[in-house]
Amino acid sequence: MVPHLVTALTGPINELEQRILDATPVIERWFRLEWMEHTPPLYCAVDIRNAGFKLAPVDTNLYPDGWHNLSPDTLPLAVQAAQAAIEKICPEARNLLIVPESGKHSSFYLASLQRLQEVFRMAGLNVRLGSIDPALKRSTSLALPDGEKLTLEPAQRTRFRLGLKHFDPCTILLNNDLSAGAPGILEDLPEQYLLPPLQAGWSVRRKSRHFQCYDEVSKRFGKLLGVDPWLINPLFATCGEIDLHAPDGGECLRTHVDALLTKVRRKYKEYGIADKPFVVVKADQGTRGMGIMTVRDVKDLAALQQPARKADKGAAPDIPRGEVIIQEGVLTNERVHDAVAEPVVYMIDRYVVGGFYRIHAERGVDENLNAPGARFVPLPFAGNAHLPRPGGKGEARPPNRFYMYGVIARLAMVAASYELEATDPELQGMA
Repeated sequence: MVPHLVTALTGPINELEQRILDATPVIERWFRLEWMEHTPPLYCAVDIRNAGFKLAPVDTNLYPDGWHNLSPDTLPLAVQAAQAAIEKICPEARNLLIVPESGKHSSFYLASLQRLQEVFRMAGLNVRLGSIDPALKRSTSLALPDGEKLTLEPAQRTRFRLGLKHFDPCTILLNNDLSAGAPGILEDLPEQYLLPPLQAGWSVRRKSRHFQCYDEVSKRFGKLLGVDPWLINPLFATCGEIDLHAPDGGECLRTHVDALLTKVRRKYKEYGIADKPFVVVKADQGTRGMGIMTVRDVKDLAALQQPARKADKGAAPDIPRGEVIIQEGVLTNERVHDAVAEPVVYMIDRYVVGGFYRIHAERGVDENLNAPGARFVPLPFAGNAHLPRPGGKGEARPPNRFYMYGVIARLAMVAASYELEATDPELQGMA
C-alpha cells in the first residue's frame, strides 16, 4: 500500500532512483519477508532529504503528531492501514484509548489528535482520549480551530489495566513520547496492548541506536539492489555527553566532527560532488527539532563555544546539551513556492498512508527545517494519468519519485522494528 502522491521535485530521475524503480518487484518481496520476521511500530513518521545524488532519512518519529497536515484524500488509506493493524493486534477490539502529551496543548496538536481519533474511529473502534497528566482532574472540552471540540479525560488505573470511567480499552495508543520517563501508571499492563511499547519513549530510545540499525538495513538493501549503501544512508558518529561550558568540553565533539567530515569529503570526491559537505550535531534523544547545530568546518565549533561560555543563561538555543549524535548532513533539492522543503512520510503498521512537505522560507538547503517558522503543505494524490512507470527512462513523474520516498521511509521503519526488538526487556531477558 504505497499511495501515488504528487511531489514538488520535478527534475529528471537519476540513476539511484531509476535503480529503485526497476527493482520494484524485488523490493516489495524483500519488505514482505522482513515483516514476516519483524513487527513494525504501530505508526511512525520519517523526515527524508533528497539531495539528488543521495536520498536518505534524517529522523524517525515513533510518536508522530501532525496528522492534520496530511491531505484529506489520503484518509481512506490511513483507515485501511489502521484496520489491518488492529486486526493483527487485537481482532476482537472494541475500544481504543489514545494517551496524548501532557501539559498545555497547542491548537495544532489538538487538530492532530482529532485526525488520529477520526482515523481509528472510522476503522471501527470506540476511541477516547485519556490523559495521564496529574494536573487534569476532570473531563475537559477543548476548542479546535474548526469550531469542533475535543474531550480529554483523566486516565484511571486499576491493578492491571488502564482506562477511563466506564471505558475499558483493549489497546492503548501512546501519542506521548515519554521524554520525562515512563510514569508508573503505564507500567505493568499485562492484560492490554500498549503501543508503541515503553522502550520507544525518549527516556530509553537513542537516535544513534536507530541509525545503527538503519546502517545494517541499508547495507542489506544496498546489496540487494547493487548500490552503494551510502546513497541511502547518512553516516553518523556519537560522542556521549558534551558540555561546551567545560574547558575541554568540545574536544570529543571536534574530533568526531572532523573525522566525519573527512569521510563525507571522500565520498563527495568519489562521486564528483561539488557541494561542500556538512554535519549536523543534535541531541541523541528527544524530538521537536530542538538543539540542532549545522557544522561545515570544525573551526566553526570554536566560534560557537565562546558565546556558550560567556552567556549567563546557558548555551545558545542551537547548541545541543547532553548526549549528542553527529550526523552527515543531507542537502535538499526540494522547493515549494521557492522555499526550501523536505518530505515527511507517514505510516501506520507497514503501510505508507501519506505525507506532507515541511517548508521554511528562511532556511537554506543545508539547514534544519523543523524550526519555528516552518509551514506544511500536504502531498495530494496524483491523477490517474500519472501512475508509476518502472522502466520509463528519465521519467520525472511525481508518483515515481514518491514511491522512492515510500521505500526509504519503510526502510527506516524496518530499522525501528530492529531497534525496538534490541531494547525489548522481555527479549533481553530471553537472550
